[in-house]
Amino acid sequence: MSKEAEKSENVVAMEIEESEEAREERLKQESINNFNFLERAVETIESRFTTRVLRTTTSIRKRLTPHILAQVINDYFGEDPRKANLLSYLGEQPDVSMKDTSADDTKKEAHLPEIEIYLNLLVMIYLLDNSKFEQGTELANTSVDQVEKLNRRTLDQLTAKVYFYYVRFHELTDRLAEIRPVLLAAQRTATLRRDDDTQATLLNLLLRNYFHYNLYEQADKLVSKSTFPENASNNQAARYAYYLGRIRALQLDYTEAHTQLLQAIRKAPQNTATAGFQQTAYKFFIIVQLLMGEIPERSIFRQPVLRKALVPYLHITQAVRIGDLNQFQEGLAKYGANFKRDKTYTLILRLRHNVIKTGIRMISLSYSRISLRDICIKLHLDGEEDAEFIVAKSIKDGVIDAVLDHDGGYMRSKESADVYSTNEPQSAFNQRITFCLNLHNESIKAMRFPLNAHRKELDNVQEALERERELAQEIAEGDLDEDDDMGDF
Repeated sequence: MSKEAEKSENVVAMEIEESEEAREERLKQESINNFNFLERAVETIESRFTTRVLRTTTSIRKRLTPHILAQVINDYFGEDPRKANLLSYLGEQPDVSMKDTSADDTKKEAHLPEIEIYLNLLVMIYLLDNSKFEQGTELANTSVDQVEKLNRRTLDQLTAKVYFYYVRFHELTDRLAEIRPVLLAAQRTATLRRDDDTQATLLNLLLRNYFHYNLYEQADKLVSKSTFPENASNNQAARYAYYLGRIRALQLDYTEAHTQLLQAIRKAPQNTATAGFQQTAYKFFIIVQLLMGEIPERSIFRQPVLRKALVPYLHITQAVRIGDLNQFQEGLAKYGANFKRDKTYTLILRLRHNVIKTGIRMISLSYSRISLRDICIKLHLDGEEDAEFIVAKSIKDGVIDAVLDHDGGYMRSKESADVYSTNEPQSAFNQRITFCLNLHNESIKAMRFPLNAHRKELDNVQEALERERELAQEIAEGDLDEDDDMGDF
């Protein structure tokens, strides 16, 4: 039995080794395919090939090892001494056996900068996943210097990725303030070059930089002085809408903030990979919706991705919905640390007036007449003067339809009018139509087609026109009779 057990263990070990070798070979083949796509992107000036390469980065990232990455670098660079710099970050040595592969060296004498930057990206991703932030920062600085010297449209998407990891490494080493002038200069350069991908990425990175240090006025100035490119990717558009929504919320423009945050949520990919962004966007979206006087739908808090993260905000929503000031204060004290960490604490403090207004609205619907003293007891206010002021403000704002009697010390509610006799249904219908039109326009803008794909149709049209002219000329000269075959025509 011991010999059979040893044999089975050896078989399992051989299968594991074979599977590892197969995985390594498959990963190398995928890298070679990506190199071919980048070469085609340069030859045809088609950005979709580069997009395809970047989409495979997530799957490659999960299987990336320094040994495989070193083999790919050795195979591509051959005897080029530039590979030693990249291999040093991986802790690997250059492969001296590459000297004999003269055929491969002659094939790859001219190295494309797109492939070099792509290899730098893979090494930076490896360093980021293994928490080697200092080495990653050094490589990111080198890569930024390389892309700044190049002005190639086929490098636009790769340049945007380089700047993303450049900022990420400096964020993890707490040196974001140092790179702000570099990002501003790069953003101006990308705007002049009409580099939409890099421009959109840098704009979001600058906004993230300002938000990190609570510099909201500078962020608002940046947004007002710059224009977000229309051809930017959907992910960058979602991030920009999120930042813009936060700025508008702080400026008390809740309608615009609600629109931008809703756009960010809808444009973001709906999967577990973007759970962090969805949770953050929904937190601000819920607070803004409460500040507008609306109650978020219950289904939002039941989503598996959001259920745990939105527990504090569910507590606040319930307090606002029923107008219970005590419950609101308890939730603020219990989850205050969460709100400060999410940077929503300032906005939530504004909800105190909404809680009181909601309570007054419910009281006006429940009682045709109620004294100010009873309002103080129900809403836990300090005195009748505060209650009188709040009721007067609610009547002025249109929250309730009532009359305040100062001498008698009571509030008398008016009879509820028919809502269809007002302009409220019309405004709601107009809002839905506007949303559908905006959604249609955004969908049209998001459609992408291969570059110069219409030329084939134009060639066919030109051939048909030439054939038609030839047939018309032959008919005019009498070479063709009416009974001749006109099938080609």
